[in-house]
Amino acid sequence: MTGETMSQNFIHDIMDEELAVGGRCEGKQVHTRFPPEPNGFLHIGHAKAIYVDFGTAEKYRGICNLRMDDTNPTKEDELYVNAIKEDIKWLGYDWKDRFYFASDYFEKMYGYAVELIQKGLAYVCELSAEEMREKRGDISKPAESPYRDRPIDESLELFEKMKQGAFPEGTMTLRAKIDLASGNFNMRDPVIYRISFMYHHRSADKWCIYPMYDFAHPLEDAIEGITHSLCSLEFEAHRPLYDWFIQNVSAPSKPRQIEFARLNINYTVLSKRKLRQLVEENLVAGWDDPRMPTLSGLRRRGYTPLAIRNFCERIGVSKADSTVEYGFLEHCLREDLNQSATRVMAVLRPLKLTITNYSEDKEEIFEVENNPNREEDGKRNVTFSKHLYIDQDDFLEEPVKKYFRLFPGNEVRLKGSYVVKCTGCVKDDDCNVVEVLAEYDPESKGGNPADGRKIKGTIHWVDSKSCIPAEVRLYNPLFTEADPDTGKNFLEYLNPDSLETLHDCKVEAGLMNADAQQRYQFMRMGYFCLDSSDSTNEKLVFNRSVTLKDGFKGKS
Repeated sequence: MTGETMSQNFIHDIMDEELAVGGRCEGKQVHTRFPPEPNGFLHIGHAKAIYVDFGTAEKYRGICNLRMDDTNPTKEDELYVNAIKEDIKWLGYDWKDRFYFASDYFEKMYGYAVELIQKGLAYVCELSAEEMREKRGDISKPAESPYRDRPIDESLELFEKMKQGAFPEGTMTLRAKIDLASGNFNMRDPVIYRISFMYHHRSADKWCIYPMYDFAHPLEDAIEGITHSLCSLEFEAHRPLYDWFIQNVSAPSKPRQIEFARLNINYTVLSKRKLRQLVEENLVAGWDDPRMPTLSGLRRRGYTPLAIRNFCERIGVSKADSTVEYGFLEHCLREDLNQSATRVMAVLRPLKLTITNYSEDKEEIFEVENNPNREEDGKRNVTFSKHLYIDQDDFLEEPVKKYFRLFPGNEVRLKGSYVVKCTGCVKDDDCNVVEVLAEYDPESKGGNPADGRKIKGTIHWVDSKSCIPAEVRLYNPLFTEADPDTGKNFLEYLNPDSLETLHDCKVEAGLMNADAQQRYQFMRMGYFCLDSSDSTNEKLVFNRSVTLKDGFKGKS
């Protein structure tokens, strides 16, 4: 339980009516479910569904099931089951002992299918998939299968033989007998069982026929006693079918399906099929690549559960499709990390700074606050000596207008230590600046000049004697187009600059003991975290979670 309460939305308005005196659910406990397919990793769109399903149950002091919809063995795997459970726990939700699989109900669903046949509401069809498409007709001219009026006993016998594996794949299906003239094509005798000899990750080779999702979904809900089946808007046209199945079999309960708009977010794709393609074609480094919109990728990049839950709360729940700016997700993360992240100094593109009037043998220790927003986080010690590193961007030999960092003759404050005045620079044979020279003001210890003169610029630094090397990975959006699905192939818009790896960074010595669960603000650089996969004690690797300000605009 997160301890947070969802804002009221249209779903809750409906539920309030149904829970009221005389309502459909009067006296009942609210019971929802989150039913992912275990054929890939969860993404940020699933986070919204998790928030709606689990958050609604929490709001009404109800319960929420976690159910793996494993009715299609083609791509299902135990790896995905474990990843889904980990992601939901990480977000802060718990299903306790209410963890189920659709495959738990295969026998019951088979029995419900038999019941439909016995009632004359289902039949075994021998049309191929292509023939079936042709026979569905169009809006004005429906067409029916030649097997639609097959005798009940014959369909029962054939369905049993399908179960026993007597027929090859694609030769027979079981179809519901509903309404061939319906304007909703989902009601035109949909397939409810197909033959598949694929190995199932739980039932192995026990079954060679599998229920279609439209048939399985309502029955799973009914078997589990779900009161409100909350799902995304693309299932709205499937709701009449959902209701038809529940009404025409001896289901133990009658849940209600309510649809809400799914999450769309720019500069990314939220199609599991497309995310799988990125992984399988090695266009990213796995499902948890920090550029991926998967929850495991966001977690590895440094996103926090609170930032994602706040994002889901603030985008709201409605019936209207809309697209959310990726920058708003980043804003929610900055908001969280600004309060919680430990401040440290790290130089991503090092440039040597020599304090010419500071003794070679001298070394000092300064105290620097860990988080100006949290006094209770205390301070840390950093060492200071004659030779330091600053960032290359903090020196210009010929400054531009309003440049307040180091240039010949200018003074800056070195964070928490001294004021220094640039006296020149050293260049290599190619005229590249390789060293900046400066003198420090001994009377400015702590960064404040004794005479009170105003210092406009403050820059970060690390001590060359104590700093440690690190690799830093800078991430940008994976796509250059706000809507990667604009063209025929979303891969055309992959961003070649989505990852920049810096190999010779210098970070504070204290980061040798960096906590993998901790988030850090590299002062003036952004928010970072240790990479959970590649960072070791011998080689620190940090991922940039988000910049201090939004810097990516993409193509217009």
